[in-house]
Amino acid sequence: MTETVANAEEFWEDFYREREQIWTGNPNPLLVREVSELTPGTALDLGCGEGADAIWLAKAGWRVTGVDISATAMERGARRAAEAGVTIAWERHDLQASFPAGTFDLVSAQFLHSPVERPDERAGILRSAAAAVAPGGVLVIGAHAAAPSWASSQMHAHVFPTIKQVLEQLELGPQWQVETAELVHSPSTSPDGVVGERADSVLRLRRG
Repeated sequence: MTETVANAEEFWEDFYREREQIWTGNPNPLLVREVSELTPGTALDLGCGEGADAIWLAKAGWRVTGVDISATAMERGARRAAEAGVTIAWERHDLQASFPAGTFDLVSAQFLHSPVERPDERAGILRSAAAAVAPGGVLVIGAHAAAPSWASSQMHAHVFPTIKQVLEQLELGPQWQVETAELVHSPSTSPDGVVGERADSVLRLRRG
């Protein structure tokens, strides 16, 4: 699919308006795995969507800022956060054009893949994410490593960055420590019920 960056907001608004709920409402398992043992502090959830990760973090004691380009998605997140009895600061950003101010003990970037960006633009967002990590804090990046085994040839044609490529794109200095760099395979079922698997990568990086 070919889109211009100028259409990113329109693309994601259309995406979320297709159905009343897009995602399951459950937090990303890799984020839960990497963050559960951390001491809660301030957290930035980039591409928060309908807010499942942000709500889980807030329930765990984090002071969370959730960021997305879609007003529709964030409205759902705010409603669900209120139902869950947690407080989250919501900021609307096109991360190509603006980025939340400040630094955070945790910056989470889960599955920041988009058909309306170029690879170098995602790399730039991830570098901004790293810059937003406070000393002693962590950056957690979850990403697809390949299309699901049941996916169409068009989806298989999409190039997903490897862990090595992501680390190179981040251009991290010597103060950073790689705590997790793992490829994870998990079962995956297509919307039509075809059973297969998918490969995801997870990075947890600590800033010294």
